[in-house]
Amino acid sequence: MDVFVIGGTGLLGTGIVRLLVAAGHDVTSLQRGETDDDLPSAVERVAGDRGDPSVLRGAIRDATPDVVVDMACFDADAARDAVEICRGVADRYVFCSTIDVYHRPPPRNPVAESSPRNPPVSDYAAGKIAAEDAFFDAHDPGEFEVVVLRPWNTYGEGGTLVHTLGTGSSYIDRIREGEPVVVHGDGTSLWGPCHRDDVARAFVGAVERPGVGGRAYNVTSEETMTWNQYHERVAAALDAPEPDLVHVPTEVLRAVAPDRTRMLRDHFRYSTVFDNSRAKADLGFRYTVGFEEGVHRVVSWLDDRDAVEPWDADPLSDDLAAAWRESTDAFVAGFESGG
Repeated sequence: MDVFVIGGTGLLGTGIVRLLVAAGHDVTSLQRGETDDDLPSAVERVAGDRGDPSVLRGAIRDATPDVVVDMACFDADAARDAVEICRGVADRYVFCSTIDVYHRPPPRNPVAESSPRNPPVSDYAAGKIAAEDAFFDAHDPGEFEVVVLRPWNTYGEGGTLVHTLGTGSSYIDRIREGEPVVVHGDGTSLWGPCHRDDVARAFVGAVERPGVGGRAYNVTSEETMTWNQYHERVAAALDAPEPDLVHVPTEVLRAVAPDRTRMLRDHFRYSTVFDNSRAKADLGFRYTVGFEEGVHRVVSWLDDRDAVEPWDADPLSDDLAAAWRESTDAFVAGFESGG
């Protein structure tokens, strides 16, 4: 099939394009051209901004794809533009949404695709919800089939590892050197990273498999862990010492470092487990890259490019750890002395 990928050079998009080519599909990638891509030479590259409808229209007209895979749609207007441009050309539209669309905390775990989406947890989530609705409104069985995939924390070579304070790579060196690592709350909320190669296989299934139109699919980890376990397993994967975890209440972190804790606000503080059974049954999704293996691959990729920042490049972690330990030590000492 001829497959047109919008945003094929991102972390997940690169994995999808590679697997599509390996499966024998002819792939065109619409990309801004602002980064050096790591795509197979067989891929037809088109430089342009999908936010400009005339660019997307021209690229779709030239490529005449059977299937469009959209990795870069974030609101209803962009979705409606894409529908107007692609309907009548492509037979199927695969939209990369996100588990952000689910309201949190969820009413129950594991979270299935029917779980409530409103009220949205963030502006980003609201945009993705609106885009989903616009695409589903356009779904026409046999004519313009819409498939929506909802990944979670997708990681892999070309990216870094998330942590309470964001995505900075100095976290990796901090783990290696046994320096303090700030963890929100008591570290027992749940998290589940999934390697991009596994997520990408589900997208290939969404391109190829019959009978999947008009449905949404969770495509997430099958290896949910606490945040304490997350850091411990990163350390184990890197042959590092037992991590020095400093537990700071979520509300304190949000108050003192709001710009660094947006993901904590919207994601990390909640315990969520997602039900992938629909994707496994319909799309052939499988979780095959264990977390330690995935960590090793990501860090090796960064090391090969000298892209791991030194642990002291992020002084906020040390400042938070020292301040919290000092304040709690003083608090405990006050009670021990009868104060």
